[in-house]
Amino acid sequence: MSAFNSLKPSERMKIPRQGSLEQNAGERKGNFLEVSFGFNEERAQIEAARCLECTNPVCTEGCPVGIDIRSFVQRILMKDYAGAVQTIRQANSLPAICGRVCPQEEQCEAVCTLGKKHEPVAIGKLERFVADYEMTHNLFSPPMVETKRDEKVAIVGSGPAGLTCAAELSKIGYKVTLFEALHAVGGVLRYGIPEFRLPRTILDLEAERIKAMGVEIITNFLVGRTATVDELMDEWGFSAVFLGTGAGTPHFLGIPGEGLTGVYSANEFLTRVNLMKAYQFPDYDTPIRLGKNVAVIGGGNTAMDAVRTARRLGAERAVLVYRRSRQEMPARLEEVHHAEEEGIEFLMLTNPLRIIGDEHHVVTSLECQRMELGEPDDSGRRKPIPVAGSEFSIAVDTVIEAIGQQPNPIIQSTTSGLKTGKRGVIITDDRQQTSRPGVFAGGDLSRGGATVILAMRDGKQAANSIHTYLQSVQLSTVDITDSMTG
Repeated sequence: MSAFNSLKPSERMKIPRQGSLEQNAGERKGNFLEVSFGFNEERAQIEAARCLECTNPVCTEGCPVGIDIRSFVQRILMKDYAGAVQTIRQANSLPAICGRVCPQEEQCEAVCTLGKKHEPVAIGKLERFVADYEMTHNLFSPPMVETKRDEKVAIVGSGPAGLTCAAELSKIGYKVTLFEALHAVGGVLRYGIPEFRLPRTILDLEAERIKAMGVEIITNFLVGRTATVDELMDEWGFSAVFLGTGAGTPHFLGIPGEGLTGVYSANEFLTRVNLMKAYQFPDYDTPIRLGKNVAVIGGGNTAMDAVRTARRLGAERAVLVYRRSRQEMPARLEEVHHAEEEGIEFLMLTNPLRIIGDEHHVVTSLECQRMELGEPDDSGRRKPIPVAGSEFSIAVDTVIEAIGQQPNPIIQSTTSGLKTGKRGVIITDDRQQTSRPGVFAGGDLSRGGATVILAMRDGKQAANSIHTYLQSVQLSTVDITDSMTG
């Protein structure tokens, strides 16, 4: 048991928040190895001691999937790391992933009681520590399933929503088949998040663990083309379907020059690098053309991933162009900090006007305009307003647009009776139920773009709702049979 257990709350408050061990910025900007090494045992013990063990643990309320945070942190203090990760896994089937990419600073850590006067407990880093401990010591074992059920459930899409829904349904005892359009599992976790933030070995391991729970995974299967949702239900015998295909269709600014050679959407750029391993060309087959001067347009996590990836691929100047100020940037503060350490240049309050090319239709520069902030708009952020006469150009040979995305319309266009909303998102109620009985949806497909943990929350909610739905169908069938025989 840790010596920190006997500390009074007043003494715990004096302990400074622990930082992660990290790869040196000068070295990491030239490789794709993971930036953060997380906590060692000593730092984990010190950080866990900062927890005040509140009677009312509001951190759990701040967690979208409801992890019993106080309990798992207490187990760390007891040096029961296996018990800590098991506590997490009761609510979250992807702890090694969430410990790396979940924006805890906006959720559980944002409401941490300690954080009212001091820095909050580093909950995400503690989660990663015990998940990595489980991996290093090969401690994972699939949960016991008390009741095996006859009904089959199809999960469409293997991103965080789909993986979570599949795991939760498997725990309840359903026969689950997960269909993935690409050749590898993970969805946005694989094609959207760079190796230096989420190593593929971690993603592969978590996917294998879900398979070990009894989930069948079928890749290279495009629902809407290989088979429709109606065919899965009517011909394949699935009693319910969860749709978690994400939002992989990019938005563009609609400015002149977007058709020039050297212009990418962040989706295409990151997919080629992450999923197809373009950063290992020619060992892998997919090359990617990248100039020495790269501009990435946007201020979210995807933009940050793209500009840091460009730097690692050899860009001598990698510039982030964002039309608001740093305060309004939606990207995680940790990623912004890492980008600055790696030499990324930030052009704030700057709005692109057009992309300019040469006689060969290759990008040569980006024309921009200075902005100033006005009153808040519908997003709650101050609206950027153009400054008259402030136009200027920056010399670039590659432009990457990272300004959002929307769902691919294949499933919506091939599924009868499925109501959709703005930009093709599938409409669901608060139980993740769509307009089609037995069809549920979540993640970016119903939100239009969100975080990994919110997608997981949707997958978990959908699993509970599917269980309730299938039980109600079963009871209705029994009632009808009883009435016929009676």
